[in-house]
Amino acid sequence: MTKWFKQFLLGSLIGLLGVFLHLSPLGLALEEKFGLEWLFHLRGAVPAPDDVIVIAIDQPSANHLGLPIAPRLWPRDLHARLIDKLTEAGARVIIFDLIFDTPSAISENDEKLAHAMKLAGNVVLVERLVFQDTNLPSDHGQAHHRILQEGSTQLLPMIVDSIKAQGPFPLPKAERVNDYWTFKASAGDMPTVPVIVLQIFTLPIYDAFVRLLDRVDPVFAAQLPVHTHEIDVEDLIFKLRHRFVNDPQIMRKINAELSQDSNLTLAEKHNINSLLNVYSGPEKHYLNFYGPPRSVTTIPYYQALQLNEERVADKRLETVDFKNKVVFVGFSGATQSEQDIIRDDYHTVFSNPDGLFISGVEIAATAFANLLEDKPVSPLPLLNNLVILFVLGYTMGAMLLIFSSKKAIALGISITLIYLFIAHYFFKETVIFLPVITPVLQVILALMLAWIIKIFTLENFIGNSRPDDDLDEIIKNNNGRFSGPCLTTDIEGYTTLSELIDPSSLEKLMINYRVELRNAIIQHAGRVMDTTGDSSLSIWVNKPVNSVVRLCLKLINKPTNSTMRLQACLAALSLKNAIEHFNESNTPPFPTRIGLHYGDMSLSKRDATYRVTGDVVNTANRIQGANKTLKTRILLSEEVIDGLDDFLMRSLGKFLLPGRKKPVKLFELITYRQSANKEQLWLCETFKHALSAYQSQRWTDAIQGFQEILKIFPTDGPAQFFLSLCLRYKDDPPGDPWSISRIDTK
Repeated sequence: MTKWFKQFLLGSLIGLLGVFLHLSPLGLALEEKFGLEWLFHLRGAVPAPDDVIVIAIDQPSANHLGLPIAPRLWPRDLHARLIDKLTEAGARVIIFDLIFDTPSAISENDEKLAHAMKLAGNVVLVERLVFQDTNLPSDHGQAHHRILQEGSTQLLPMIVDSIKAQGPFPLPKAERVNDYWTFKASAGDMPTVPVIVLQIFTLPIYDAFVRLLDRVDPVFAAQLPVHTHEIDVEDLIFKLRHRFVNDPQIMRKINAELSQDSNLTLAEKHNINSLLNVYSGPEKHYLNFYGPPRSVTTIPYYQALQLNEERVADKRLETVDFKNKVVFVGFSGATQSEQDIIRDDYHTVFSNPDGLFISGVEIAATAFANLLEDKPVSPLPLLNNLVILFVLGYTMGAMLLIFSSKKAIALGISITLIYLFIAHYFFKETVIFLPVITPVLQVILALMLAWIIKIFTLENFIGNSRPDDDLDEIIKNNNGRFSGPCLTTDIEGYTTLSELIDPSSLEKLMINYRVELRNAIIQHAGRVMDTTGDSSLSIWVNKPVNSVVRLCLKLINKPTNSTMRLQACLAALSLKNAIEHFNESNTPPFPTRIGLHYGDMSLSKRDATYRVTGDVVNTANRIQGANKTLKTRILLSEEVIDGLDDFLMRSLGKFLLPGRKKPVKLFELITYRQSANKEQLWLCETFKHALSAYQSQRWTDAIQGFQEILKIFPTDGPAQFFLSLCLRYKDDPPGDPWSISRIDTK
């Protein structure tokens, strides 16, 4: 192989790997989790726009007003008074991140609030989105089609009649909030609060906007309201969104007219451009956070009530000008203890190390400010990113083979630093989000492969070992001791099932069942060591390599146990799916429980048969048995998932399993993280909070959380298990050691 061909081959390989990684869900997850966070922290906090103010319902306000901190318990005439104050101060739009869907205890307060909203004429309310489950019969009247849609909750009629507009502001249920919806496609392309507020805020330039639209599409412009007082904001947004999405060229035409219009000021042109980008843009936008919690100008609720009074308790309030400002009102805790009481906070790139997260109302204010400034975080177009990654990867792969190892490392570090500086500059100056993690991984991989290619030939990596050579080598060189994942399975109720069919039919079914089991394990590099009766035992071991390759792996410090644990988890999911498919076409079905553990085991060989023993095997079997009590399918230990972020898992706490003296922390393996649906994400998040309440002995909160889960998932075993414990411990608190559950049955 000629040198230039090696350069071409390595360069193309690194470039294509970068392209494929960027196109994969894993690549996007890496960039959002690590790359975006790095760019934000390197940029640091920036001033939030003066046009946006948050009025915080917080603990100081609750104390000062003699009210509980829960916003739903505040008297609504207080909100009416606040609206009057803000209206008098000249606020342009007032948004309440509060839900007014039920009458208050004092109907007069509801009337006062509705009256104040009507007089203000600029109030927007946040509404909840709920799933609407509809069954439609087929043409033959037998099968049913299920339609799952999102819809808004109904607010009080008198409130709805008094406000300017209403809209949702849902946030993705994720480990960390990076983005938000401007339009919710699953709810009929419903506009969210930031879009609604932007449209109301820009109504003073509505005539100019329609005039521009009339020049490029007079037929559509004629369908729009003539005067601003005739506008139904939500209907206007629907029409504009539909028009801009269905005719992408209209954006280009209006921009051309806008650039030539000399009657508009720069500020007016900027606002029109912001509207155009919202209506023609994607339904999701990355959030451009301004900094840690309360970076947006935030005023406690009780101080805002002192507006326009001669004596103001806090002199800082005198410097805040509410005229023509957009004011968001909602819960915004200044401390973690407040947020623990009212859970309306979200983990973001700027969450404080002390645990203080950014409140939902501040995220809504941030989203609106991004739209108004026309500065959301924007990734480059996909094709541009792919070209950058391929060119960078190809250049690195081709160049690193030319230089010595030391010079190649220096060159790789230099190119990485230069690229990261460019990415930081673009993010800071233009809020453009360039890939960061993928290029770094490309450079690291290029350095590794270039070094390996220089030292080893391809033949060094071609093994001639037999399938069991790795097991024999463990016995020969390590006295049979090794570390790896151990997976055990068992068919639920097998004894009862076996009585339903004759022995010959059962044997045929078991043969097919074991084929499915073996294929799922082998597919992910595992070994089925034993299939006694309805149970099985599988392990994962490192493949044997020759001494040269072993030295190479040792020098580059390549980890192997994480790969084995990842393969074991993938095998567990594949096995679960394979058995479910098997059960769909076979009777009786074989519901299978799976347990997975990781640690040291012992391997021996007698009469050409390999045998695996050790505490890990016993523990894996006990973990598998815990599925029976918890009514789950796949349980695994903390040792298996340590450092693995590829899967959606539900932590179930510590358990003392039969025959063991030390507790084991168990997790339920649900699915691959990128394949998780909204219901699964909601289940894990809700269960997490309920379990935390249970472990803190807050029985009422825990019971409420587990009951909420069972309303949606009536057969959820872990929720049933912990709910029963809560009901027992509520009247008879447990002793020490606390938070360790016991399972006595195998």
